[in-house]
Amino acid sequence: MALDFLPISVRIRDVKILIVGGGRVATHKATILHRFTDEATVVAPEISEGLRQLPFHLFERPFQDNDLDGVQLLFICTGDRALNREIRDKARARGILSSVCDDPELCDFVSPAISYQEGDNLTISVGSDARDVHRSIRVRNRIQELIDNHQLNIE
Repeated sequence: MALDFLPISVRIRDVKILIVGGGRVATHKATILHRFTDEATVVAPEISEGLRQLPFHLFERPFQDNDLDGVQLLFICTGDRALNREIRDKARARGILSSVCDDPELCDFVSPAISYQEGDNLTISVGSDARDVHRSIRVRNRIQELIDNHQLNIE
C-alpha cells in the first residue's frame, strides 16, 4: 500500500510561514506551530482571542494575493472550502507548500500528532497519512504516557 504523505521534518528557521484564517482550526494549528517557532503571520477578517495571545504577526483583514509573497509554508484554515481551494491554487502556482486544514486531498503536507518537551531534542510524531487523526493522537498520547511513567526508557 502506497502512502500519500512522506513523514519528514521540515526546517522552519528563517522560513516565512503564513496561516490564513482566524478561527478555531487556525488557532489550533497556530498553537501547535508556536511550540516550534515564534515567527509566523496570520491573515483573517476576524482573529480569535487565542491567536491574539501568540507572538505572531496578525493582520485582521481578508486574504490578499500579495500575502503569499515570500511565503514558503502555508496553512489554509478559512472554513470556506471554495476560498481554501482558491488560495491553495494560487500557492501551488507559486510553488508554496500548503496544508488545507480538514481537507487532505488538497494538501501538499499534513501535520502529524506531535509530542515535544521544551528543552528536549526529541520530537515524537505519529501520522496516519491523514486517514485517522484521532488514532494518531491516541497513539501519540500512549507513547508520551509510557515515557512519562518511565515504562519506556528513552535515555
